[in-house]
Amino acid sequence: MKTKIHPKYYSDCKVTCVCGHSFTTGSTLPKIKVDICSACHPFFTGEMRFVDTQGRVEKFQQKMKKADTYAQKKKAKRAEQTQRARPLTLKEMLKQPKKPTQSAKSSQPKITEEKQ
Repeated sequence: MKTKIHPKYYSDCKVTCVCGHSFTTGSTLPKIKVDICSACHPFFTGEMRFVDTQGRVEKFQQKMKKADTYAQKKKAKRAEQTQRARPLTLKEMLKQPKKPTQSAKSSQPKITEEKQ
């Protein structure tokens, strides 16, 4: 085994949690600060709560909300396309405003007056 390549081992490392609970263990660091420990984690305490230290839950909820709005827009667009694609019924055709057709004047040949 090579000498002077291993870090120093601290057998009395003090681990401190944000909740205030602390305990000692062995580590290569003299002090460790943690966000959650066995005294406050929902798995060990039996509480029903989210453990969210960096806003991951809110980020996930925002993604889900955005996905829902996207799906609704896509569904509405698809419904609109199917509505346009189907043929009109006779009732719908009669309700539509009439398109301007060629007037009677344009269908008749023009008579020009000749000057003599």
